[in-house]
Amino acid sequence: MSTYASPVSLDRRRHPVRLDLAAASYKGKVEAASFVEGFRRSVRADVLDLRPAAQLEKGIDTQAVYGEAFQVFEETPDGWSWGQLGTDGYVGWVRTSGLADSIAPTHRVRALRTFRYPGADLKFPPLGLISLGAMVSVTGYTVTRGLEYALLSDGSAVVARHLVPVGHFENDWVAVAEELIGTPYLWGGRSSLGLDCSALSQIAASFGGHALPRDSDMQAAEAGDAIPHEDLSGLKRGDLIFWRGHVAIVRSPDSLLHANGYTMTVAVEPLEAAIKRIAATEWGVVTGVRRLG
Repeated sequence: MSTYASPVSLDRRRHPVRLDLAAASYKGKVEAASFVEGFRRSVRADVLDLRPAAQLEKGIDTQAVYGEAFQVFEETPDGWSWGQLGTDGYVGWVRTSGLADSIAPTHRVRALRTFRYPGADLKFPPLGLISLGAMVSVTGYTVTRGLEYALLSDGSAVVARHLVPVGHFENDWVAVAEELIGTPYLWGGRSSLGLDCSALSQIAASFGGHALPRDSDMQAAEAGDAIPHEDLSGLKRGDLIFWRGHVAIVRSPDSLLHANGYTMTVAVEPLEAAIKRIAATEWGVVTGVRRLG
C-alpha cells in the first residue's frame, strides 16, 4: 500500500499538485505522474486573474498584481500557465501573456493606484495603472518639471512618492484598509480596483508586516492568535472577526470595516448592527476572532 498522499486530498489552492504533474518539492510525498522544478516569472499585467481551470468562463479564485512573483510549472500551447503565486502561495491558472521575465522588486506601490508611464513624464500616454501592493524594481530617479519619478527596470516610470521600499511597515495598518473605503466588492478580487473581504485584510495587514494567507477560512485558522469571541466587548482596532466564509476588520470598539456583498463596497458598519444583520444571512453567527501580533 502506498504511503504517499493523494493529490485529491490536498487543498488545490495551496499545493501545486495534480495527478499528472506536481512541483518537484513534493517528490516522495505525493503520487503524481511527473515532477517539475518550474521556473520563476513576474506578473506584467496590471492585474492578473488566477482561475481553478484553464478556462476563461471559470470564475476567478484570486488575483495577482503587477510585479508579483509566479512560479510556473506548466505552460500550454493555447496560452495558459499553471503555477503558484509567490506572495501567498496560491495555486492556479493564469494567462501566459500576463507574465514576463522575473524581476527583483525593490519597492511596493503605496498609493491606491499609480500610472506607469513609458518615460518620466505625466504627459506621456500611460502603459498601465498598477495597484496598491504592486511590486516594482527601481533602477534610478529623475525629475521632470519638478516631479520626481522612479525609473523601473523595464524602462517605464512611476511617480516616486507613490512607492515605499520593500520591507516598509506601518504601525496603523487599519488606516490602509480605511483608504480603500468605497472600493467595489469583487469576488476573488485582490486590487484597489475591486476586492473581496479576505483580500482587504490581507493587503492592508501586509503593510503592518503581517503575512496573511489569502482566503477567509485560511485566515480564520492561521492569522495571529485566536481570542475568545463569546464576548466582543474587548475588541481592539485591527482584530479580525470571522463568520463562515467572511472576515471583517475591527475599526473601533463599536465599528467594523469590510468588503461585503451587502453594500458591494468596502464599507464601515456599526459592530452590533453588522453582527445582527449578518446573523440573518447565510454567513450566520460569529465563528471566531483573531488578534495579529
